[in-house]
Amino acid sequence: MNSAPVLVAARRSPIGNAGHGFADLTTTDLAAPVLGEVDAVLRRSGIEADVDDVILGNCMGPGGNPARIAALAAGLGFSIPGVTVDRQCGSGLDAVMQAALRVRSGNDTLILAGGVESASTASWRYWPPTSGGELTRYTRAPFAPQGFADPDMGCAADDLARLRGISRERQDAYATRSHTLAAASDFSSEIVPIGAVAADQRIRRGMTEARLARLRPSFGVDGTATAGNSCGISDGSAVLAVTTASLAQGMPALRILGTAVAGSDPALPGLGPVPAIRSLFAKTGIGASDLGIVEITEAFASVVLAVSDELGLDESIICPQGGAIAMGHPWGASGAVLLVRLASQMLADGGPELGLAACAIGGGQGIAMLVERVS
Repeated sequence: MNSAPVLVAARRSPIGNAGHGFADLTTTDLAAPVLGEVDAVLRRSGIEADVDDVILGNCMGPGGNPARIAALAAGLGFSIPGVTVDRQCGSGLDAVMQAALRVRSGNDTLILAGGVESASTASWRYWPPTSGGELTRYTRAPFAPQGFADPDMGCAADDLARLRGISRERQDAYATRSHTLAAASDFSSEIVPIGAVAADQRIRRGMTEARLARLRPSFGVDGTATAGNSCGISDGSAVLAVTTASLAQGMPALRILGTAVAGSDPALPGLGPVPAIRSLFAKTGIGASDLGIVEITEAFASVVLAVSDELGLDESIICPQGGAIAMGHPWGASGAVLLVRLASQMLADGGPELGLAACAIGGGQGIAMLVERVS
């Protein structure tokens, strides 16, 4: 257990509504200040070891290795490398997982890992023209090859709700909870202000089931996913330091007990976390009833509820300060945001001992990480 890597210095940007507070900011602009603050926290805590690498998840950026560019912009120095990973909505969590495996192996001792997304400045992409035709813009790459289902995530969330019998009323009730909890929470200790933005922009007070019930379906007249019980398109970043227990001695820390990724049916990507979490439970011997807190990316209420139903999770411990429905979903960063949220809650006085982070991923994948509070 002493060889298990730990997470320290967890920080994130505010989560901005796409096209608003961070409308002109790139992935570099969003990630560099957070990287710089995490590095500064380490130095203030007496850690003098060099950073071995920077690993950031990103889905829709301009390419050119955003992690390396952000590391340079953060002033970490020419000698600090960087690599960018893409597992779509699980990218930020996958970046931390990769860092943890490298630290556990003994090859590295200190890696800054997380994710970043700027939906506001994401590049426009086009398929090459054929036979002299016009360019065709696309908003996302395929999640599955021809011959497989490849639904957009909103349509897939509606399909999942129908298949699992998750009503619009239940989704709206869960979403109301998310909005209410987030509005009542103080996230300032984990946030690195970016320019004039110092708080999450999407959170709204006074949200009720009655207000949510008035919203129209977003993905089809018979659907149940709406703008109120689904996440917002967002900008943001999150970074944690992944290191050894000995190097982090004396710092508030979360120990990584296990990680897992799994594939699932591309037609129902919202169920992707289920096999990943089951694999994680099998690896660690820990079960749903042992958990004190669960952070799942709230892309859609139906997804969280379906995963909870499948695994028998206690809904009261899922996103207990609200989640992406209230705060937003900066795709490549969201998995790392979950870990920052776990750190803030678990490392508070009397915080839970065991926590789980999990993401559903387009194309039918899931990723999960289990952490415990270091005494």
